Amino acid sequence: MSFKTKMLAVFSFVCGLLACQPRNSYSNAQNVVNNPEIIKNMDKMEMATLGAGCFWCVEAVFQDLEGVEKVESGYAGGDTKNPTYKQICEGTTGHAEVARVIFDPNKISFAQLLEVFFQTHDPTTLNRQGGDVGTQYRSVIFYHNEAQREAAETAKKNAAQLWENTIVTEISPLPDYYPAEDYHQNYFNLNADKNPYCSAVIVPKVQKFRKQFKPLLKDELKK
Repeated sequence: MSFKTKMLAVFSFVCGLLACQPRNSYSNAQNVVNNPEIIKNMDKMEMATLGAGCFWCVEAVFQDLEGVEKVESGYAGGDTKNPTYKQICEGTTGHAEVARVIFDPNKISFAQLLEVFFQTHDPTTLNRQGGDVGTQYRSVIFYHNEAQREAAETAKKNAAQLWENTIVTEISPLPDYYPAEDYHQNYFNLNADKNPYCSAVIVPKVQKFRKQFKPLLKDELKK
């Protein structure tokens, strides 16, 4: 095991100890439901549910995209109802950490979201992203309809040209979805200077992403 992988594993373990606490009584999902701007425009919005390792990382990437109105961290694909982060950390529920992306398809397409998805994590490592190991960190696309399934299959085939090893990304119909606890929401923006995992893992990921996908960023991030 390389020094980098060892360090990532340590950071992940520490973050788990800090974050594995009881779920807050009121989920951040209410912030989505009660947001008047999102409600007003919901008829033209679509949703994508994506797993690409730690949801702190996935959220930090997708919330920077023009046309993305909201990103919510959550859990999907497991058997336990209303799982807690502590249960997710134990890897016994079958859930993946996912980001639910609410986006305006007139500003960014589902295909573009998938292009970002396949290039901002390693879709060839089974149940693992760097030092984060477990089924909760699996690469997965939970499609909401048949059009998304077809787009996901196409994106996976196209992405195969970019990776030397075989892509293992799961493509499955959307199962039950549960919003994560409030302290996970907008995590990177609120904890970038507090958690060593953010500086070691998320910062370089976001920097690379912003450089690679600059044309797709929100206007204020293009400067």
